[in-house]
Amino acid sequence: MTETRARATTPEDLARLFVERANAGDAEGLAELYEHDAVLAYPPGAMTVGREAIRAVCERMLAHAPRPFQVEEALPTVRYGDLALTSTRPADNTGGRVQVARRRPDGSWLRIMDRPEVRPEVRPEVRPEAGAE
Repeated sequence: MTETRARATTPEDLARLFVERANAGDAEGLAELYEHDAVLAYPPGAMTVGREAIRAVCERMLAHAPRPFQVEEALPTVRYGDLALTSTRPADNTGGRVQVARRRPDGSWLRIMDRPEVRPEVRPEVRPEAGAE
């Protein structure tokens, strides 16, 4: 039996639906928030391409991530036609989360690119050598 899940009617709905499905442990439902050929920059340093690969990553993530997930503060959405750039200010201070979503012919939205963690670059502090002035 195929389960019917809520669709994102705005690009901003995607973050809320992600949190709801993650808290329910629904990896398949998480993957359905992405286009079939979407790109997910996760795990950090890797690219996961395609809905089935994204589902597998979500299963692993849900097995290890602490719950509950929280809805994070949304930053202003930037739209251009059927594309939208969304982002949130992460509660875990990872630097930022950004996604590109595309409106489908039925009016619903799906993610086509997702970078869930953008860590700020940490630069080592440069100190003068002892005795140097």
